[in-house]
Amino acid sequence: MNKDWQKISDDFKKLSKLFSLKEKIKRKKDLEEKINQPQFWQIPEKAKKISQEAEKLDFFINKMKILEDKIKEAIDLEKLANREKDLEVIKDLEKTKLKIEEELMKLEDEALFSSRFDNYDVFLSIHAGTGGVDAQDWASMLERMYLRFAEKMNWSVKIIDKIYGQEAGIKSSLLKISGYYPYGWLKSEHGVHRLGRISPFDGEALRQTSFALVEVLPDLGDEKEISLRDEDIKIDVFRSSGPGGQSVNTTDSAVRVTHLPSNIIVSCQSERSQYQNKQNALNLLKAKLYKLKLEKKDDLKSDLKGDNLKAEWGKQIRSYILYGNQIVKDHRSQLEKKDPSKVLDGDLKEFALAYLKLKTER
Repeated sequence: MNKDWQKISDDFKKLSKLFSLKEKIKRKKDLEEKINQPQFWQIPEKAKKISQEAEKLDFFINKMKILEDKIKEAIDLEKLANREKDLEVIKDLEKTKLKIEEELMKLEDEALFSSRFDNYDVFLSIHAGTGGVDAQDWASMLERMYLRFAEKMNWSVKIIDKIYGQEAGIKSSLLKISGYYPYGWLKSEHGVHRLGRISPFDGEALRQTSFALVEVLPDLGDEKEISLRDEDIKIDVFRSSGPGGQSVNTTDSAVRVTHLPSNIIVSCQSERSQYQNKQNALNLLKAKLYKLKLEKKDDLKSDLKGDNLKAEWGKQIRSYILYGNQIVKDHRSQLEKKDPSKVLDGDLKEFALAYLKLKTER
């Protein structure tokens, strides 16, 4: 085996260890045993979560197995080709080597997603800040950006709650995002996003600066860190509504939950079932309370630790400038992209990776 293939083989073994591949295989077997139990679907919400975790593990394990087989096959073929001095096969193996090295580089990026909550589903909320109608329009642009990113990542998205602006855009939007490592990819989006552009709502075509706050929280689901006592929560139901007050549902299925000790209020109205909306609202409340708990402990190393941000000047994590020398700049990693339209169309991977590498270096 030549040195290049030896290095590729060693790199794969290091990544397998880094990803705790053996533990993931064992976890998958344990989950499959649960899934095969006759009473498995008696608690649908819990069963669904276990099934989703098993699917994610299966996807990752299969990807690693396919890559391992490719490496072994290439090494065996290389030995045979060198013995028989088959130059054509040796030439093809060079192309194969480059492709495998590229796959390993992608896996090295995935190794950045090793924090506890990285593979959890996400509650992502967007709130229009300073800037009036422009800010509400900006919030809707960000919503579209995340929907496009989710589409590129093959994630599923549900709009849990949305409040429309009176003239344009949205005042706020809450998305539930499920898929492969959504929290790991999206936690870098938590913070204030600033937009600079020629306002389409200004008759004098003046430059306008707008702000929106994005909050990203993992869906803790059945995690036991936070327990909700019945006496601490108030639940109200109301009728779902869309833009202009049009009825989305003819029953009072939307749910608003107030946590009385903290005065945190969450609402969900995406499902036709009041029960499902209630479960989504309670899971979101748990995520917010867990983040609050960590903030009180001043746990600076936690994934969930974030600043109490206001969507206003000087607080932004990223700026999107859509006039003059158009650019998108992340103020933490200093990464700049000179094609804002591409970024706003969901091209966010580089920003996420730059943020994660920055955190790893600290």
